[in-house]
Amino acid sequence: MKTLAIAAGALALTLAAADPASALDKLRVGNPSPVAFSFVPMDVGMQKGIFAKHGLDIEYVGFAGSAKIQQAMIADAIDISVSAGPEFHFVVKGAPEIGIAAMAGPPLLLTLIVLKDSPYQTAKDLKGIKVAVSTAGGLTDWLPRELSRQQGWGPNDIEPVAIGSTQAMLASLKNKQTQGLMSGINQAWDLEAAGQTRTIVKFGDIVPDFIMHVIYATNKIAEKNPDAVRRYLAAWFETIKYMRENKDETVKIAAPIIHSSPEITAKTYDYLMPMFSDTGKFEPKAVKVLARSFVDMGNLETEPDLSKYYTEKFLPGAASTN
Repeated sequence: MKTLAIAAGALALTLAAADPASALDKLRVGNPSPVAFSFVPMDVGMQKGIFAKHGLDIEYVGFAGSAKIQQAMIADAIDISVSAGPEFHFVVKGAPEIGIAAMAGPPLLLTLIVLKDSPYQTAKDLKGIKVAVSTAGGLTDWLPRELSRQQGWGPNDIEPVAIGSTQAMLASLKNKQTQGLMSGINQAWDLEAAGQTRTIVKFGDIVPDFIMHVIYATNKIAEKNPDAVRRYLAAWFETIKYMRENKDETVKIAAPIIHSSPEITAKTYDYLMPMFSDTGKFEPKAVKVLARSFVDMGNLETEPDLSKYYTEKFLPGAASTN
């Protein structure tokens, strides 16, 4: 019996060694828009084995908008979110999470589109329109308000209407319940090619200093497993490097995710890759604009000191304090 027990123990050790996945740390990662090119790095990193190389088993989940992903973070249903910069106001208000990387700067991804037969021709024509956005309090909510402010109008002279999914937003535009739609650039190009819409505004031109996307971690995972958080960011930035060096493979992976042709996806790649940060550092000028956006939207009464709500200690090259 003793011999059998020793043999069984040896077999168990052998099986564990033969199964690398058993040693991986599991991280639950969410994003607010599964079809956005902004979050394609997750798919690339998973498909190319980059996250696994860093000892991570990723469970990846898409949500319909920033509000739902925040609900998931608060409910401890996910550990990390790759999401919008304006979601920082949830953190300021007490959401149990922290910003761990500024993943993308100017909002190159986002455009404002109108129907092809719409009377609106330029941004100056948009006063008083309703614009379909994904969620209240998020990036797509703030950008139309910022456009209105820059035009010299009131913050509500372009009215965002929170609708949810991309499909629902597009339906509201076609049914003329809204007159504009906050769209990803690739979707805008696809709809233009189909003769359905026109692009009026590219928001990367409107807000050059900004933090469009931030990676957040729950306080729980940051405290419980800081090493996994560091390895996650190391894998993320390794993936960005891979994408910059491998356009064809990135386009091949991205095209079915963003539901665009290889040609439009390649065009999207060229237009959007510059927005991704190679370091994840929070640039002070961009942080200042982000803080102002919370007051603009009425989410906060005064501009917060966001340095209290993010950290750079998990970024590649940062000294470990744990």
